[in-house]
Amino acid sequence: MNRKILIFLVVFTVSSSFQASQRNFWGFSAHQQINRLAVFTLPPEMMGFYKKHIDFLTENAVNPDKRRYAVDGEAPRHFIDLDVYGDSAAYKLPRRWDDAVAKYTEDSLMKHGIVPWFLPLIKAQLTAAFKEKNARKILRFSADLGHYAGDANVPLHTTRNYNGQLTAQQGIHGFWETRLPELFSTDYDFFVGPATYLPSVQKAAWRAVTNANACLDSVLKFEQKLTTEFGETKKYVIDDRNGVMMKTYSAQFSERYHAALKGQVERQMQASIKLTADLWFTAWVDAGQPDLKPLIDYQASAQEQKETEEEKKGWFRQLFNARSEN
Repeated sequence: MNRKILIFLVVFTVSSSFQASQRNFWGFSAHQQINRLAVFTLPPEMMGFYKKHIDFLTENAVNPDKRRYAVDGEAPRHFIDLDVYGDSAAYKLPRRWDDAVAKYTEDSLMKHGIVPWFLPLIKAQLTAAFKEKNARKILRFSADLGHYAGDANVPLHTTRNYNGQLTAQQGIHGFWETRLPELFSTDYDFFVGPATYLPSVQKAAWRAVTNANACLDSVLKFEQKLTTEFGETKKYVIDDRNGVMMKTYSAQFSERYHAALKGQVERQMQASIKLTADLWFTAWVDAGQPDLKPLIDYQASAQEQKETEEEKKGWFRQLFNARSEN
């Protein structure tokens, strides 16, 4: 199964379940939760505007996943396959995009993902929106930026073995970022402190990817070990998901795996919230700390709403024309 279809299935399942239960999954709703929680870390000068538009930031946190099936060049923005570049790639890859293109070619980079190079670009777009005092752009870029920041902190977004398909662990992607938060996130501590300025967005992006990739060995190793211990019959159960019977990881297997990871999923979600808030704050500071009070009461015009709806319909129409990422 190619990466694009995999993510669609995960997103569809999580979205449907979220509508039914309002629980916090690291699929659609986890991205939404990350954006929502990041708002409360902002300074007062930003809080008024962001809190007034918190529903937009929450609901539209998933737009990049919706676009990835339809918009050419979108999919690589969500991941990077570090292991195709050899040992210690997270430390050796060029940090500057132009240097990376010169060494590997743009086609090769796009094939294996560009999330750490893309984060500084969209942060720059958000900075420009702040300078323009364009409320619509500020909200759109903020919502998107939170999504990519979240993806950069997911260990399985840093490897070509993104769903365990190379190690006979098919399904581990959704297990780690969906099933575990579904079961355990109500006990997570999401206090991450106030947003802080990032002297180098480039370094922050690579730090996130590097830290996520350092978790990968545990993600795979513990699942393999427990699978041997449990066996297939105790590893899975048939669960009623919003009226659909689905094969999923058993509560007992999930609990043992979550415990073995020792808070890893919680830490990565915390890191996603912090990075999102820091990027928003840094973009605002770099724009000269514009006064956002005049933008608080912004409402999309009828024409803007129509354009947004047409854009989203276009993503859906293009879904079945999506190209394989392999």
